Amino acid sequence: MMSATITAAEINKLRQTTGAGMLDCRKALTESNGDFEAAIDWLRKQGQKVAAKRSDREAKEGVVLAKTSADNATGIIVCISCETDFVSKNAEFVAFAQSIMDAAIASNVKSVEELNEVAINGTKVSELINDKLAAIGEKIAIKFERVDAAYVASYIHGANRMGVLVGFNKEAAEAGKDVAMQIAAMNPLAIDETSIAPETIAREREIAIEQIKAEGKPAEMAEKIAVGKVNKFFKDNTLLAQAFVKDNSKSVADYLKGVNADLKITEFKRVALG
Repeated sequence: MMSATITAAEINKLRQTTGAGMLDCRKALTESNGDFEAAIDWLRKQGQKVAAKRSDREAKEGVVLAKTSADNATGIIVCISCETDFVSKNAEFVAFAQSIMDAAIASNVKSVEELNEVAINGTKVSELINDKLAAIGEKIAIKFERVDAAYVASYIHGANRMGVLVGFNKEAAEAGKDVAMQIAAMNPLAIDETSIAPETIAREREIAIEQIKAEGKPAEMAEKIAVGKVNKFFKDNTLLAQAFVKDNSKSVADYLKGVNADLKITEFKRVALG
């Protein structure tokens, strides 16, 4: 099997994504035959702390808006991305994004495809996007997320740079804001460990074992220590197990129990620029 040719651009991309050194990135890509995600895993298995930025880092600049319907049963996030902060901070561009968000709520759209077909003052959103692209000379794209629940809370953070939606099984006005801020700050992967994909858990376990072996510990010890590392992964990356940002003496699950023992989080979405 021929090995992949590793380019300087690929090495630099991995370096920018992970924060690892140039030589380490070259070796990781070589060992992984050019597979970017596998290279990130290779670096982690060597015990390196890497940033491993993921999907919520797709858009570089733009405007993120989050809003709920009048009855709080539906929440929508609309991200209108662009190439420069000069455009994203422009009041006209922010108003443009707001008009699309308002149309999404008013028309109760369920997908980005539906949103593109919605008319604002007689013109489809897709056509408005093309017109704006032609006017500013930058690539523009729409990202859309929706949450439906008995009660949905919304939160916008950092001058329209991040939007969060959280669904609950019952009314949760104050708790909704607190949990949405938690999600914004701590970026959990899922509500709890049962919501984490089995392949993700297997991946984290494998990485933990390889890290421990790299430290020179025997295989049987590595298996036991890996359990603790995976549990730490759950604590850091699942919403209910995370330390509550307003009071880190308790978990988010403990906080919710203190508000209402029957209060449950059903779903959340987080969209961020960067």
